[in-house]
Amino acid sequence: MWIDMEGLVNLRDVGGMPTRDGGEISAGRLLRSDNLQGLTQSDIDRLLGIGLTDVVDLRSEYEVDSEGPGPLVAYPSVRIHQHSLFREWREGTGSAQPPELVEQRPEELPKELADELAEEALPWVDLAPSVQSDHPVASFYLSYLVDRPDSILASLRHIGEAQGATLVHCAAGKDRTGTIVALALSLAGAEPAAIVEDYAASSERMEAIIRRLAGSQTYAENLRGRPMSSHLSYPETMEAFLAYVDSEYGGVPRLLAQLGWTDDDSGRLRHKLLR
Repeated sequence: MWIDMEGLVNLRDVGGMPTRDGGEISAGRLLRSDNLQGLTQSDIDRLLGIGLTDVVDLRSEYEVDSEGPGPLVAYPSVRIHQHSLFREWREGTGSAQPPELVEQRPEELPKELADELAEEALPWVDLAPSVQSDHPVASFYLSYLVDRPDSILASLRHIGEAQGATLVHCAAGKDRTGTIVALALSLAGAEPAAIVEDYAASSERMEAIIRRLAGSQTYAENLRGRPMSSHLSYPETMEAFLAYVDSEYGGVPRLLAQLGWTDDDSGRLRHKLLR
């Protein structure tokens, strides 16, 4: 369900999505969007009126440093949780990883390499994915689970533990946001076809998203010369991602369990999104 605002172009509520048991995802619990830098006071008032209490910001440290944390930091009633899905590993950030996804990966990276990766921690930078699947873009989504399992679990837990609505966003609100939202919806039992349809909906607003990001020095150079087709959210991408998780791990819950996700975590998230 699209929500039109002055400072956002890719905001929607996933409420109303059908679940496999004949129910539906509750409205006003999980929102997804592009970045929040352009929020107007009217936008903020509307979000607070919806019941927003938590924001999961999936931008990298580099993006947050360059763009700023966003205007909602001025509102104590809204908790901001920043969890990059990129390889910005520093000492002490090691976390469990599903062994079948990656044969060998250091728990920590040397500071020099971590600094180099941090400078490249932008969407659309052509870094090699940590996981190789039959679909190139789905490989990047799988790589988030390898590179930042800590951020994956924390983001999902924030959704389940929020007092009110949670808004998940990155830059465009498509890849990183699409991955976290797809995982959350899968855990809640949403119909896979509906998850794919929600993911693909970002294409409807992609021209407006790219125009907005191209106005920022953080993203403009990285966007230059890329055709619009490279930014669209194709249904087969999310289909490939979910199919790989199902075939290799028996579904999202089993895969996340290898990272430290628990039955209690699932119960809280389902209670939040379905009650």
